[in-house]
Amino acid sequence: MAESQIEWTDSTWNPVAGCSIMSKGCTNCYAMQMAKRLEAMGVEKYAGLTRKSGNRTVWNGIVREDHSALEIPKRWKKPRKIFVNSMSDLFHPDVSNDFVAEVWKVMKETPQHHYQILTKRPDRMGELLAALSDQPLPNVWLGTSVENSEVASRIDNLRRVPAAIRFISFEPLIGSVGSINLKSIDWAIVGGESGHAARPIRIEWIDEIYDQCRDAETAFFFKQWGTWGADNKKRSKKANGRSYRGRHWDEMPEAVAASL
Repeated sequence: MAESQIEWTDSTWNPVAGCSIMSKGCTNCYAMQMAKRLEAMGVEKYAGLTRKSGNRTVWNGIVREDHSALEIPKRWKKPRKIFVNSMSDLFHPDVSNDFVAEVWKVMKETPQHHYQILTKRPDRMGELLAALSDQPLPNVWLGTSVENSEVASRIDNLRRVPAAIRFISFEPLIGSVGSINLKSIDWAIVGGESGHAARPIRIEWIDEIYDQCRDAETAFFFKQWGTWGADNKKRSKKANGRSYRGRHWDEMPEAVAASL
């Protein structure tokens, strides 16, 4: 629960800890290794959430609700963009319906903030939010992750969910997403994978998303190349940077850009 280095947000807020692998995009998830580090540092919330699989640290499927964390955004008076559950998924099947409702109550009571919720389970998100009143909240952005064409159906599930802002994180982009329907999608984030085991990103995969964003008038945000550069060579994330087509792309959803 601190200031974030993630380019498209200001702070992270993690009322849930722990997760489980859902699809290929989860393979090198930074949160698994981070949870292990936090456990080693004595942070009780993250104790016992991972296991070793060969040389890798992976989720073991345990998910923990942190009721004490619900008070944190109330103490932040200055408006922020807040990434909700950067270390988990609010709509994991083991997060209770009642706890999701408590998180929604906090967001409703702190309208000065913009909350950005990203899930790989937009189907459950839609089911739960249908039971909540006062939807959509004007300060809550709802998004889903799409790493390749195999999971592009998540976009259709997201579109069915009432939301002030809908967004897609094409990160880590590990394959072509193909032809997608971006109708009613306000924002797209694109980024390559980082780390020693990172899978390559290809400029043509980015191009097809960029072109479809322009056709749909969807804001485009290029986060990073990651470990693999535009020339398909492997180097540090910092060395590869985040320039695409000769510039940085930091577009935000038009409906809220003026207030950020």
